[in-house]
Amino acid sequence: MESREAERDAILRALAPVVDGIAATFGPLCEAVLHDYRRPETSVVAVAGSVTGRTVGGAMSEIGLRVLARGDEAHDELNYVTRTSTGRRVKSSTMVLRDSAGAVFGALCVNVDVTEIDRVQGLLAALAGTGAEASPAPVTTFGDDIDSVVDALLDDHLRRQDQTWPGLDRTRRLALFRGLDERGVFAVRRAVEQVAARLGISRASAYHYLAQARDTPADATEGARP
Repeated sequence: MESREAERDAILRALAPVVDGIAATFGPLCEAVLHDYRRPETSVVAVAGSVTGRTVGGAMSEIGLRVLARGDEAHDELNYVTRTSTGRRVKSSTMVLRDSAGAVFGALCVNVDVTEIDRVQGLLAALAGTGAEASPAPVTTFGDDIDSVVDALLDDHLRRQDQTWPGLDRTRRLALFRGLDERGVFAVRRAVEQVAARLGISRASAYHYLAQARDTPADATEGARP
């Protein structure tokens, strides 16, 4: 096990200069971030560029939590588009890192701010009379504080349920906990306590709902999802 950890550390050290090279090659609109998924709350081990404002020692994003939840079944996610909380449109790629046994332990992420590019394309399309607005990209929380990422995921689930916690029946409550679990929230330390506090329930109740959600077949709560 120690040799496996040493191997992972060596891979991360080898990739750290690559982060600087990517950002330098593609200029100020590009950001490269190297993540160590063994520590979700402080996963950022190297960063270059400033698209999402990440810093070394910062937490993984919602996307990272989703990859973490998939474990060794995770795969690269390339050229997807999201929006930051400030409205910037970002094209990203997340490339998972595996050790020699095939286990996922981190990721190399590249983020490119395409806000101005989209604006110019829209202007040119309008002038040519062929304009069509780009489809809205989902908002993603990028932050160095893992608590803000967990809060954003919880708020998103409640918003899609169009209910507060007291207004949800048991099926929808289980669906909420299942959804959070599938998005990797409970891989974070203290996440159960944080979710319990936000919902106004006891920690014991939160653990109970989580256990029930994991034991309930997915199709039993599927109808409760908006």
